[in-house]
Amino acid sequence: MSATTVTAKADWSGGKSPFNVSYGKLMMWLFLLSDAFTFSGFLVAYGLVRFSAKSWPVPEQVFDAVPFLHGIELPLVFVGIMTFILILSSVTMVLAVDAGHRMDRKGVQKWLFWTIIGGITFLSCQAFEWTHFIMGTGAGGANLVWNEYGPPDFAAFFFFITGFHGTHVLSGVVLNYLVYYNTVRGVYEQRGHYDMVEKVGLYWHFVDLVWVFVFTFFYLV
Repeated sequence: MSATTVTAKADWSGGKSPFNVSYGKLMMWLFLLSDAFTFSGFLVAYGLVRFSAKSWPVPEQVFDAVPFLHGIELPLVFVGIMTFILILSSVTMVLAVDAGHRMDRKGVQKWLFWTIIGGITFLSCQAFEWTHFIMGTGAGGANLVWNEYGPPDFAAFFFFITGFHGTHVLSGVVLNYLVYYNTVRGVYEQRGHYDMVEKVGLYWHFVDLVWVFVFTFFYLV
């Protein structure tokens, strides 16, 4: 029996991962893969309806409001700010994961805290965006059966897909808070690793990446 065969049997005999990755990370990747298919299906459906419709709202005319600047049309400025905030939170998550690799407990706490703040800020911005979309310009606004801007399908897809993504962001904020709480308590320091920070980091980066596609489909195309 060759040395290669012996090594292969040892790798797959149990007790360690043959892919040099923890079980938790592998399961997270599988979950994210399945979630990516879900979002892809939603966006493909939106694209098919969008390009088969005779008319469709122009995003620059729908999403042109900014808080405290009433009456001033600023097309896509606010949603651009939202996108920047979410991307910035992804940067702070990278710094939190890096601090975890260095076993820097205070660093993990600091950057996780700012990641949570970024997530909450994004959700607050999304709440304003929904409110503006529902209230409209005084001609009835938009809901699941009516849309003053054009076909009702636009509103239905907007509420469903951005709401589905917002639910993911909310879940990410909750997960980040739990990891932050355990970090403050010293749980991961006692374990000798911060793998959980990296796991929730994968989820958070996925949520940020999905928003880039949602932003492109709804606001730019």
